[in-house]
Amino acid sequence: MKNYLNSTFDLDSDELLAVFDELPFWAAPFGIKLIDKVVLRKGIRALDIGFGAGFPLTELAMRLGESSKVFGIDPWSAAIKRTRKKIAFYGIENIEIIEGVAEEIPLASDYIDLIVSNNGINNVADLEKVLSECSRILKPGGQFVMTMNLNNTMLEFYTILEEILLESDMKAEIATMNQQIYKKRKPLNAFVETVEKHGFAIKEIDHDQFDYKFIDGTALLNHHFIKMAFLSGWKSIVPMDKQELVFTRIEERMNEKAQAEGFFKLSVPFVVIDCHRKV
Repeated sequence: MKNYLNSTFDLDSDELLAVFDELPFWAAPFGIKLIDKVVLRKGIRALDIGFGAGFPLTELAMRLGESSKVFGIDPWSAAIKRTRKKIAFYGIENIEIIEGVAEEIPLASDYIDLIVSNNGINNVADLEKVLSECSRILKPGGQFVMTMNLNNTMLEFYTILEEILLESDMKAEIATMNQQIYKKRKPLNAFVETVEKHGFAIKEIDHDQFDYKFIDGTALLNHHFIKMAFLSGWKSIVPMDKQELVFTRIEERMNEKAQAEGFFKLSVPFVVIDCHRKV
């Protein structure tokens, strides 16, 4: 059995949170662009949806300063524990944490001046309900900045996966793969239509991309963040009794491509959507 196929991560374990970076490589490119779009003003109330282990929540609170109040909502209990440690260590006094889901935000209507979400909004269980809640709590004219990776994220991997599944006459699994991609990363035009439907006007959509480069496919599949955030989803596409065979072939195909090109990359195209609630 491949070592990476046996790996599991308990997202509530203290051991994981002890080594989980404050701003992982994955979150950083999105987060830098997001922070740059925020209009900084004194005396505002802000909300970070899906702050995880503390970003951009703590950064935003420190940048806005003590005249502003920053709320953060996230259902990840173990990560919240670490965020609280950071808040205490840094001595940040203008943060209030809400443990919960963005489908039910316990804040008053027209209460918030700014909402941010770093690659979190597109991962919620019920997008329509979350956007409805955001529209409810955000003041008319209030800013809403979110990042999201697009539906052709990691196309290089999915192209190989589809090739292997097709060669193995696993057409049902190809359909499952496409359904999984659509559920996680809807096409941008469909996402924008949903945002606008809930009373938001788009000011700007800024496109960007970064690449994950690995010496080969073996290194990719054994990378801690790939195993933690993506591998379980990829494995769920393939029946358990065929995973060893399918992933061995995927690994070999990626290694062949890396041998020819000097590395194997996963491209991650993403957008920063800057919008406001219509007055």
